[in-house]
Amino acid sequence: MSQADAVGWKVSRIFISPGHNYFGRHGKPAGEHPTIEVDSVECIAGRGLRGDRFFGYRTDYRGQVTFFAEENFAALCRELELRDASPGALRRNVITAGADLNAWIGRRFALQGIGFEGIEECRPCHWMDSALGPGAEAWLRSRGGLRCRVLSDGWLRRDAASGPTQM
Repeated sequence: MSQADAVGWKVSRIFISPGHNYFGRHGKPAGEHPTIEVDSVECIAGRGLRGDRFFGYRTDYRGQVTFFAEENFAALCRELELRDASPGALRRNVITAGADLNAWIGRRFALQGIGFEGIEECRPCHWMDSALGPGAEAWLRSRGGLRCRVLSDGWLRRDAASGPTQM
């Protein structure tokens, strides 16, 4: 665990989308569902984020919620010279500050009193080159974020510094 994780993360932005733009669309054009930024989102154990495209998708789905480090997004924009990119284009749910997300793979933790289980890296797909710019998929390898299961109910809020604490 990094020094930043010992101090705590900040949830800086939260995104949900009512539908899939890339998932399950291989060989088809991208979908046009909006990515909606919210100040808070209800997390439901075993189901995901209420209002998001993966909510209730499958029992114990490995990506009920996805986290992404804003520091990685800033570095991606610098290195690929992306001037007007939004982290919403990543299609990750929770943008964090001060988090070493890969350190939480295979671990359970609580953030703002909500239990999560870090399952695996949220690996980038070929769509990232279209959504952000050429080279985004390659740059995001090993920096794609964290896929988690939701273990307990609660409201996750933006701009709240807290945790995580290991469960």
